[in-house]
Amino acid sequence: MKRHSSFLLLISLLFIEPYLFAWPAQGACRNPNIARDKPFIMNVAASGAIEIKWFGHSFFQITSSQGTRIITDPFGPMGFPMPEVWPHVVTVGREHGNHNNVGLAKGDPLILRGLKGGGEDWDQINVTFRDVLIYNVPVHQRGVPNYYSLKGSGFVFEMDGLCIFHSGDVSEPFNEDQLQLIGHVDILLQVIGGVYTIGPEGALKVIEQLKPKIVIPMHYWYNMGHLERFIDGPYYSRKLNTNTLTISKDTLPPDTEIIILKVYREGDL
Repeated sequence: MKRHSSFLLLISLLFIEPYLFAWPAQGACRNPNIARDKPFIMNVAASGAIEIKWFGHSFFQITSSQGTRIITDPFGPMGFPMPEVWPHVVTVGREHGNHNNVGLAKGDPLILRGLKGGGEDWDQINVTFRDVLIYNVPVHQRGVPNYYSLKGSGFVFEMDGLCIFHSGDVSEPFNEDQLQLIGHVDILLQVIGGVYTIGPEGALKVIEQLKPKIVIPMHYWYNMGHLERFIDGPYYSRKLNTNTLTISKDTLPPDTEIIILKVYREGDL
């Protein structure tokens, strides 16, 4: 009986082992669009440090340990300094001048738009660029409160064993379909602006849904009252005197932490 059990164990390991050790760089996020093409169990490789830099509003630059630079929702003139950026990839979650100023990007980056047809319908983004997996999540944003809504996209970035989710101009907590598409989140870049997007109280519900380790609030302009309402909750928060955070899988906090990056104003850069 013992020999029979050992034989079954050996056969099981022969079948399971490739699933445990294949695709070592993947595994931080769960995207149903790709799940059927890859094994269910995947090992996450040791990660390097990534850098997240906030330029204001919804505009971030995310840099992997391999140097792949991604910018999100680059703004036009709206009171923030206009940085010089040389990204490899630009993501656009909403076709609006505060989010789609792709001409700001220097070089010849890949442009990924979450909407097609001039913003009339969602596009489906699911690409691997160098060492980063990128896919989008359809969201809605209020056009006029209680009257009509606009389409937009959040974006998931998987790099260095981390799953980073840029919420986009979402107006409500996520439904089950969206949660399944988003999957696991380590770092959440979350809108808290209110009025046209979800406000501080709704954003706290999003944290409950996604349970990220780090939350970086965005899209509140210089309205510090929104920020104070957001951090007046159950989560530990801290303010940095810089617009840049460097983090790795190994240095994530054990419990959810809100990190407020510095808001630069016109002329600061």
